Amino acid sequence: MAPGGLRKFTERRGDSAGEPILDVEEELMHVQPGVSIVFGNRLPEAPGTLYISSRKIVWLSDVDPTKGYAVDFLSLSLHAVSRDPEAYSSPCIYTQIEVESDDEESEGSDSECNETLDLAKVREMRLVPSDPNQLDTLFQVFCECAELNPEPIDDNDDEEDGHNWVFSADQVAHETAEGEDSQWDFIQNSASSIGQSNGDHELARTVLELHIDDHRFEDAEEMEQDDHSGHR
Repeated sequence: MAPGGLRKFTERRGDSAGEPILDVEEELMHVQPGVSIVFGNRLPEAPGTLYISSRKIVWLSDVDPTKGYAVDFLSLSLHAVSRDPEAYSSPCIYTQIEVESDDEESEGSDSECNETLDLAKVREMRLVPSDPNQLDTLFQVFCECAELNPEPIDDNDDEEDGHNWVFSADQVAHETAEGEDSQWDFIQNSASSIGQSNGDHELARTVLELHIDDHRFEDAEEMEQDDHSGHR
């Protein structure tokens, strides 16, 4: 699924200073007034109000009712607290936004730096609260909402591209016959995952069988050593 990216958003409830109009299934999770928004290397916008819903982030200007932006959590590839003055002059929430690739435009020629802002190509966004003490709260809300919006899994991608899931020994062992339990006991007790694959359980069994064979070779070596000791 192609990311939606950053987009213009001006739908407000009631008067021009109202809250954003959300979808029926959305829940407003947090409201933070006094937040400036910065795109790439551009100058910050005048302070506005940040609305965080269960699906997206909405920033609405406090001075211009026709100005507002939104981005879905599914379009955010990274969010973090930034307090390093060398990275940015003010403490902020730093985010990276997934955009559709454009071979004709390089990273250095981002529209973030151009006079005309192309929202579809904005890759970096900073949210700068007037009160830096709110950063940790904002970050926590971001994390909670990100968990509500996991990346959708395409079954076809799993089969073709692979490496999208991690399995445990217990999961594979449950698919074996009960009569084979004695061969799996020492692996089933492992608390860690044993591999990453593309959904091919035969590969998983190959890994486990290799462990089993190694175990048998160790037993054989011990028996051979005991035989030699007995003939001395």
